[in-house]
Amino acid sequence: MKFLAITLIVHAPDPVTGVKKPTRERFREVIDNAVLAEELGFDGFGVGERHERPFISSSPPVVLSHIAARTSRIRLFTAVTTLSLLDPVRAYEDYATLDHLSDGRLDLIIGKGNGTAQRELFHVPPEDQWDRNAEGYELFRRIWREDRVTATPRFRPELDAAEVWPRPLQRPVRVWHGSATSEESVDLAARYGDPLFSANVTHPIEPYAALVRHYRERWEHHGHDPAHAVVGAGTAGFHTARTSQEAIAAYRPVFEANLAFQKQLGVEPVFLTLEDFVERSSALIGSPQQVIEKVHRYHEQFGHSVLHLQADAGGLTEGQHRASLESFQSDIAPVLRKEIPDPPFPWAPVLGAEASPTRPASPRTPTQTPAPADR
Repeated sequence: MKFLAITLIVHAPDPVTGVKKPTRERFREVIDNAVLAEELGFDGFGVGERHERPFISSSPPVVLSHIAARTSRIRLFTAVTTLSLLDPVRAYEDYATLDHLSDGRLDLIIGKGNGTAQRELFHVPPEDQWDRNAEGYELFRRIWREDRVTATPRFRPELDAAEVWPRPLQRPVRVWHGSATSEESVDLAARYGDPLFSANVTHPIEPYAALVRHYRERWEHHGHDPAHAVVGAGTAGFHTARTSQEAIAAYRPVFEANLAFQKQLGVEPVFLTLEDFVERSSALIGSPQQVIEKVHRYHEQFGHSVLHLQADAGGLTEGQHRASLESFQSDIAPVLRKEIPDPPFPWAPVLGAEASPTRPASPRTPTQTPAPADR
């Protein structure tokens, strides 16, 4: 099993202390968390994309480029790239550049991923969201694979034997499809033989498990080998300590502050008590053994081989959060790596012609053969 640390770069007062960090300091915190994730042994670090309060993650290529310069091994993820809002040509240019700057360490998670404020900012009608997402992905996919592209898309100007530069390092970049509540993203992933990443953070397991089952059914329908279907899954919260009592006591102020904030916004909470949150949500809060057992319970439903944790302290103290991440890597990850298989594709870059064995793109990463799902 592989493990990611992910941030949406929320820029809001700390849910427990009420202190809001300056914007520059918040960005520096994200970079430091990425460096820490690599030091601790995480396999990937993800940055979300949002274009509304309280997020400042409107430019993940810029943030990930800075992380690329500060790290050397960890893979870099978007979480998610909102292709329904973006020009796929421009998105390709940004991410192909980032792929070179990171020595081929880029993975993309794409999705509709946009709320009302974001749609209004980009003048995207609600009825067009899914069509824009599918068209954007299909065009993005062609640009990544073809040196010249001719296309007459609905949502952007046509392309006539267009060349888009730079040409990519990875041939192709791996694209995951983020899935939360709808079958559209699941169907798109299954059609093209791409991996799926379940959000898995707001509700109990049942609706997410249903979408994963649908993904596997549609995957086989499109003629793909069931053994190559790959699922990742998120977690609603994380904190581990020596005993469950210690972990729950430390997390209680975080949960109660977040619950009060939801009520303030007029959002109906799904979980009204911390105990219910720990029991029925995807949150991993407890002793190391309890965390291991819960990941296995979810694995029985999802069959997932990638798991993400929150990169941010999110109301815990920095000391509590770091100790928890250290415990995850020392006490939890080794067990899960042994007991749950990795994805059936290389985690290292899939390098193109520019990175031939005689001219490697990076001395740190070997040339790999594309997995079936990536061709």
